[in-house]
Amino acid sequence: MTSSVPSEITVGTETQRGFINDNIFHSAEYGEIHYSSYFPESYDGTKPYALFITLPGYEGLYFQGVGANMVEDFGVEAIKYNSEMIVLSAQLSDWGETSANQAIALTEYFIDHYNIDKRKVYLHGYSGGGETGSLVIGMRPELYTAFLMTSSQWDGDLEVLANAKTPVYLATGENDSYYGSQPLKNAYNKLRGIYESQGLTETEIDRILVLDVKDQAFFTERGYTDQHGGGMAFAHDETIMNWLFKNDST
Repeated sequence: MTSSVPSEITVGTETQRGFINDNIFHSAEYGEIHYSSYFPESYDGTKPYALFITLPGYEGLYFQGVGANMVEDFGVEAIKYNSEMIVLSAQLSDWGETSANQAIALTEYFIDHYNIDKRKVYLHGYSGGGETGSLVIGMRPELYTAFLMTSSQWDGDLEVLANAKTPVYLATGENDSYYGSQPLKNAYNKLRGIYESQGLTETEIDRILVLDVKDQAFFTERGYTDQHGGGMAFAHDETIMNWLFKNDST
């Protein structure tokens, strides 16, 4: 990255898997927001780039240690789908409203201070990060092009999301050992009902809302016995990842 770094950003000194760890956005409202970052070598601020933000689960939160978030593969795998994309893996404080506000602040800051293509701003959340992501997308859905939620439960405002119609993909195991699959099934059915009441057709709904519940065979074939931990395998599923990064307004 050859462009100048904004004054509110402290760049980390450790690298891991091609990412710089422990960057800090010093937010006047929400304090220090920690994240790992990947910038394509070609980025110099002269043309707009896509932005992908992944919110890791509990084991990747900041108090777990610098770089704990980089155990997850979503950020690393995302680069394969767009070589000209900035990727942030956040290390936030919790899986609730505090982190949701921090994620929104980080997104807005990058949109405002880096050359970001607003048609290509993607959000992902795994496990507790998925709960945070659902709060984010239920507060400011217009910021994002699409949201991928994996192995989690929905905590956010579905009515706000439905008004924005931001595309959402819900992926989980049928017998997820932490959440089960019913919470995402319930969210899917409720959101689908809202869209039907808005007059959307089946085709229109299917374009912006997907529920993908995997059986044990999906995880076993990928070396996982536990379906919740096996949610990491979603990062390597080309159908799922292609859905996310092909959702743009171009």
